[in-house]
Amino acid sequence: MIRQPAVAGQFYPADPEELRRELESMMAVQEPRQPVLGVIAPHAGYIYSGAVAGRVYGAIEIPQTVLILGPNHHGVGAMAALFPAGEWLTPLGSAPLNQKLATLIQQYTPMVEEDTTAHRYEHSLEVQLPFLQYLRPDVTIVPICIGFDDLASCRALGEGVASAIAAYGEPVLIVASSDMTHYESAATAKKKDELAIREVLALSPEGLLKACREHGITMCGVIPAVIMLVAALKLGATNAKLVHYATSGDVTGDHRQVVAYAGLSVQ
Repeated sequence: MIRQPAVAGQFYPADPEELRRELESMMAVQEPRQPVLGVIAPHAGYIYSGAVAGRVYGAIEIPQTVLILGPNHHGVGAMAALFPAGEWLTPLGSAPLNQKLATLIQQYTPMVEEDTTAHRYEHSLEVQLPFLQYLRPDVTIVPICIGFDDLASCRALGEGVASAIAAYGEPVLIVASSDMTHYESAATAKKKDELAIREVLALSPEGLLKACREHGITMCGVIPAVIMLVAALKLGATNAKLVHYATSGDVTGDHRQVVAYAGLSVQ
């Protein structure tokens, strides 16, 4: 099964050389890069959120295997949709699906179903891939698109993912793809997002979901982030770090109605 890029030429350049130049400009690679269990990285067009994602990825060690969790913006397909065996294409080339880890995740978490429908037009997972390919050309991936929204399912999937990674026996990076507050003033967005970020820094998956619901924080990937935190905690996470925060207003100059982006790492 081959997945063609759905948003190349829209969210990021379709030309390979232009894409490489843009990634290089957004990525301030730090040496030595730190091994981490998981990250939260934004998924808007690179012109808006690429600098935040670039700072996250440039600061961490990318293992050969990456699990990407993204929200289902289109509402179609399975509730926990795993792309079947095959490869994903971007202008930078092919990223094979890691069948060993995918099989283990299905073994430990029966709620995960093979499904291509949820992935067909979804951008939240795809836009992470060029960053990974740029830094780790031999990367293999396990993409799961999430459509449910309850804490019990988050905990079941997160704990299953952690068990699968432990059985896999090699380093795995868990990427939770999410933007932060949508279409509010930059000042209001920052105030709300600080509440969500505080819960991530406290390594509290329950607190993150509760904060978003109680304060109306439109963090579109809160469910992938909660799952990542559950898995990271079971794998031994002890701290989290805010790498960078920005809004679309930093690019457009219009701070009246923005989309916000946060990059965080968990280790």
